[in-house]
Amino acid sequence: MHVKPSSRIEKVSEYYFSKKLKEIDQMRANGVKIINLGIGNPDLQPASEMIEKLCETSQKSGVHGYQSYIGTTTLRQSFADFYQRYYGVDLDPANEILPLTGSKEGIMHISMAFLDEGDEVLIPNPGYPTYSAATKLAGGIPVEYNLLEENDFHPNFEEIEKQDLSKVKLMWVNYPHMPTGAQASQYLFEKLVQFGKKHKILICHDNPYSFILNSKPISMLSVDGAKDVVLELNSLSKSHNMAGWRIGMLAGKSEHIGAVLTFKSNMDSGMAQPIQMAASAALTAKQEWFDLLNTEYSKRLTIAKEIASNIECQLPRQHSGMFLWIKIPDNIENAEIMADKILYQKGVFITPGSVFGSNGNRFLRISLCADEPTLKEAANILSTFELD
Repeated sequence: MHVKPSSRIEKVSEYYFSKKLKEIDQMRANGVKIINLGIGNPDLQPASEMIEKLCETSQKSGVHGYQSYIGTTTLRQSFADFYQRYYGVDLDPANEILPLTGSKEGIMHISMAFLDEGDEVLIPNPGYPTYSAATKLAGGIPVEYNLLEENDFHPNFEEIEKQDLSKVKLMWVNYPHMPTGAQASQYLFEKLVQFGKKHKILICHDNPYSFILNSKPISMLSVDGAKDVVLELNSLSKSHNMAGWRIGMLAGKSEHIGAVLTFKSNMDSGMAQPIQMAASAALTAKQEWFDLLNTEYSKRLTIAKEIASNIECQLPRQHSGMFLWIKIPDNIENAEIMADKILYQKGVFITPGSVFGSNGNRFLRISLCADEPTLKEAANILSTFELD
């Protein structure tokens, strides 16, 4: 008997990386060596204090049961302290912070909490594919807005306002931007808050990259009055090398947090207490932690730029985050064709920018989540890459 999947599932396709990694696994099974520079999966170790706290807490009795849907008081206070220390943002840990099992979960929760069938959502092009997928799964309609190189991959508000925005309920933004590495500014965040208030749109800011190769981490919640129209996601995945731990958070106005909590409380039973205590320890990291992290990423970025040169791609005007966004040569039809040439001819996987939207068709994305020897090996292999 075949049970047909829901029409909801038919609105989305399998995640690109899920499919591509299956292909790479098969190539490896066939004896082909593949260097993977496509995935943003941090390979560096978390802080030793975090691991020690996990081990210590795990040995205690009474810590392995169900936890509160809103996370422990300790974790919420740790997030509040972190936001005050690094972003200068005051958050009430009791009702303006909601811990999550990763910020990707939060994208779905926000979509389900605020979207009704037919509501429209402004989605960046290029941008994280999950924004569009979550919108569709929640019954919303993605409406793309352009992020273009000539505008430093920032929204063109005049262009957006030429559209009918009467059905738009949410807008997804993400700075420092993935995949382009475009940086935010206080001015940009002020414009976004003004835009949200003017059009009664909830601005959803996804902020996991602010500490990676970025000298001035900022939060959109630092803008006066931002809490009225902004929800901000953050996570420990990139900033603390804890991607697999699935620890994130949502910050904003208590009414908005409450709406998300209503949905979330029907979907999960909270994070294990030892993980929450470990996250609290990680959040006490001093500036030296981020300096050491970025020293390593800076070395990797230098080699990634060499790779870009070897495959005749142009470097971006500005850069932040853990990816290098590079423009392909004019004589190549599109990024996917070039990425496949590199993979099949040289055994190096680099992500085509088209994965992130049509405005990524002329770009490739190199991940910095590979150690220096691996990046140097890829650079050496690609030194003999020929476009034709």
